Amino acid sequence: MTIFGLSNQFNTNFLMNSVRKIVLCLVAGILTAGAAGATVRSKKQDITSNISTFSAIVKQLQTNYVDSFDVESVVKFGIDAMLSKLDPYTVYFDVKEQEDFKASNSGEYAGIGSYITQRDGYVLISGPRQDSPAAKAGLRTGDKILTIDGDDMKGKSTDAVSERLRGSIGSTVAVGILRPWVADSLQTIVVTREKIQVPAVPYYGVIGDDLGYIELNQFSEKSAEEVKAALVDLMENHKIKGLVLDLRDNGGGYLQSAVKILSYFLPKGTEVLKTRGKSKLEEQTYKTTSKPIAPDLPLVVMTDGGTASASEITAGALQDLDRAVVMGTRSFGKGLVQSTFDLPFDGLLKVTTAKYYIPSGRLIQAVDYSHRNSDGSVERIADSLTTEFATAGGRIVRDGGGITPDIKLEYPEISRVTYNVVADSWAFDFANKYAAEHPEAPEPGTDFVTDTVYSEFKAFIDPERFEYDKVCDTALSDLRKIAKIEGYMSDEVDQQITVLEGLMKHTLDKDLDTHREPISRYLEQEIAQRYYYDAGRSVARLRTDSMIDEAVKLLHDSPRYNDILHPAVTKKK
Repeated sequence: MTIFGLSNQFNTNFLMNSVRKIVLCLVAGILTAGAAGATVRSKKQDITSNISTFSAIVKQLQTNYVDSFDVESVVKFGIDAMLSKLDPYTVYFDVKEQEDFKASNSGEYAGIGSYITQRDGYVLISGPRQDSPAAKAGLRTGDKILTIDGDDMKGKSTDAVSERLRGSIGSTVAVGILRPWVADSLQTIVVTREKIQVPAVPYYGVIGDDLGYIELNQFSEKSAEEVKAALVDLMENHKIKGLVLDLRDNGGGYLQSAVKILSYFLPKGTEVLKTRGKSKLEEQTYKTTSKPIAPDLPLVVMTDGGTASASEITAGALQDLDRAVVMGTRSFGKGLVQSTFDLPFDGLLKVTTAKYYIPSGRLIQAVDYSHRNSDGSVERIADSLTTEFATAGGRIVRDGGGITPDIKLEYPEISRVTYNVVADSWAFDFANKYAAEHPEAPEPGTDFVTDTVYSEFKAFIDPERFEYDKVCDTALSDLRKIAKIEGYMSDEVDQQITVLEGLMKHTLDKDLDTHREPISRYLEQEIAQRYYYDAGRSVARLRTDSMIDEAVKLLHDSPRYNDILHPAVTKKK
């Protein structure tokens, strides 16, 4: 059915946008009533009337709207629109969405235990977890999922495939796959689902001869237990003299897990956090509750832009208490605490209920969502507007904008050819081919990408299909245009640009040789993952991680380490 030449899809979009606008207007009324002054709370009838209006609108639409529509999806859209006026962390989960949310917090779910990714209209296995049902059944990285229990999976999203792969413990699922680089490429693999515990510590070990390393990628219910087990093993069995706690790309999780982990490094009873809600009665103070495991072990905490929430609590508290040197790049800047509330009809609401303040008293929230621009957008707090605070020993730290490391490091710049080798899955596909042709696992911790392997990789790349932005070519072309526009173009200038074009001309073979070192790093990580799963990737990454190299140097330089944490004391001596 078409109305005035407009399709049903247009009507659906129009309806969704109309609902969004209506809800935002209603929310504005509710929020305005709620913010009518610090001394005047919103009247109950104001909220009730707005809710009644929304309910009446939905009923009228359901009765009188010209086309049929999915009421549930429209109402969900309206709820999401309402919450979008608050902050990105206040979210409503319907029944279907709650499983993923709960699994991310607990680190547990029932399924086959594999990462998946979407590519070219199909979902691929991007990495079975070690000892998972997927790995034990024989699924491999790179397997293209064609069917699940006989149903065609072409065009299905990762969410749809994930839902089909999950199920009750002990049940089976038949996964039809296409496996590249093997003779018997079409296979059906039956997997028995199990309880999957996603490790919060995918890898820990010894770097150098005497330093420990713990990679922590989430703050789930069992994160503290895993960190404790790793720390005890490193101290008792490997006699480490220092530790690197890697919180890069750790998006956070349970606040309580962060407090437990802080207890391993700080005296019992140390205040590490305050949370403040709507009223002073809702303020809570968190202190360490157990005797520390490593009270004096030299400690470096690694952060980057993906370090957020509970990770920032951990890094920030250790920095504020002068207990660890923070190294890397500035963290994300999330200083908000969420709580969950059950709703009628099995709904779940995650609400920002408080802000957290680390020991120096600073709030590291980078964005003030209560103050938006006229177009509704928000901006990070400018560095010039941040306030100085002091650590326990008097070092200056600042609020707003995340945790600024004591030692700032930068990731190396990546060339376009390196970027495309990774982003366009050339490294991923070559590792699958390599593993298929070399079933025997290489020695862990060795250089997998020899001259021979790299030559094979170069031959593997099809120049006709390899696309990348040739930055120098583009810049010289732009230079020629600018010279003409600005009146600088002459025969001599034109000749000089032509000479530069000849000197800086891109060739794929040359570019692959020029950028062999960074490309080899990614290749090695991919190949290591095929044989040794996530731990293998971590070991390969550590071998060439320049930031970790800097952490090792610092931990081996006690005077410098102490001078960073206690500059006044060091100078007096």
